[in-house]
This record gives sequence, structure tokens and C-alpha cells, in this order.
Amino acid sequence: MSSVLVLRLAGPLQSWGASSRFTRRTTESAPTKSGVIGLLAAAAGIERGDDQALAPLAALRFGVRIDQPGTRIRDFHTAHHRVSGKSMPLTERFYLADAVFVAALEGEHTLLAQSYTALQAPVYPPFLGRRSCPPAEQLELGLHEDAELENVLAQVPWQASPWYRRQHRRHAPQELTVLREAAASEHTVADTLRDQPVSFTAAHRRHALRTVVTTSVPLPGTPADAPAHDPFDALEDESS
Repeated sequence: MSSVLVLRLAGPLQSWGASSRFTRRTTESAPTKSGVIGLLAAAAGIERGDDQALAPLAALRFGVRIDQPGTRIRDFHTAHHRVSGKSMPLTERFYLADAVFVAALEGEHTLLAQSYTALQAPVYPPFLGRRSCPPAEQLELGLHEDAELENVLAQVPWQASPWYRRQHRRHAPQELTVLREAAASEHTVADTLRDQPVSFTAAHRRHALRTVVTTSVPLPGTPADAPAHDPFDALEDESS
């Protein structure tokens, strides 16, 4: 039986590009496998050109749950060449603002335990897709032994921000969308995305296709440390 490492990916800005090219840097609506594997590799101190060390992480099965979709925003980016001083081409960069995701990686326990430990004292700072997007809180949610990715993503408490839960407490979502890789023995309809990391070498990054199965899970409970009483309820009751 495999183990499952669970992460909470939350921050003011995130950007998970799978097809960004040239002057237009887009973002997917949820974290990419290449981005999350890159985060784990950075925490473990794996250098960009070390494809052999990257391979075990890339072989993990990946899934993500959308707990708080966030808002897509666009930024115009300008830069100057540091030697000549000439203006570089204007670029468009897209981000997800105020989003929260639960990412899960399934695989061999020892490898995931090492990643869990590395996240607590990372060699290189982790970021949410781009270096300009640091996480707002602790990344690691836990390591589940003898578990399956699908079950863990269905059971982890809803990780939406307190303000988001408060805003949606009367109309909370009944289900949360899950995007995951198909299991080896699974025969189901799946999309594909060129997001399977092969090499992070700066001169020649390479990605292969991977499966993406879209499902949903019933809304789980909120974290145990979520406040039972919300003082803003009284203010809203008075204004209604």
C-alpha cells in the first residue's frame, strides 16, 4: 500500500504555467504536477540538472483539490537588459489571487517521508509556481501511511481561508473539484496535459504528457482549529 503526502498551497498569488511561451505567461486554474514536483525538489536541494534525483519524485502520482478557486489577474511586466540597459519586450503574466488548493502525492513511503521532512527545513525556498509567489502558511498538511490518493483528497478537511468560509457559510459549495492522475489499473476517460516533468535543466526543460481525470468529492468538514464562533455574525445580523 502506498502513502500519501498532503500539501496546502495558499498565498496571495500563485501561477502554475503548463504552456507559457515567450511574452505571454499564462496560468492553469490549479497547481501543475511539474510545479509541485519542482517545489519538492527545491526543498530537498535537488539541482536543476540532476535528472536522476528528480526521477523518483516525478514518478509519484499527483492530484489536487480546488478548495478556493481564487481570481485570475493579469500583470504587465517590464524589464531592462542588465548590461546594455535596453528595454526588454513587454510581457503579460497571469496569476491566481487568493486561491487555496490541497495537493496530494502518492508513492513509496520512505521517499514521501523524506519530502515531508525537507519541507520543514527546505534547502531552497519553496514558491507557488513562480519565485514571486511565496506560500502564505505552512505547506505540509500531513503524511498518510497505507492510504490512497482518492480517499485522502475526499477526507482532508476543507482548507478554504476563514474569510472565504465566512463569506460562503450560507451558500457553501456542496462539492469540490478534484484533478488527479489516473491509477495504473484504472480505465477511465481522461484528458492529457504536457506536465510530466522529465528535466528541469535551464537550457532544455522537458515535459511529457500525463493523464488528468476530473472528478468531485462532497465538501468535507472544516479544520479542527477553525473558530466555532464568528464575531462578524452579529454585525451582519444587525445590518440585515
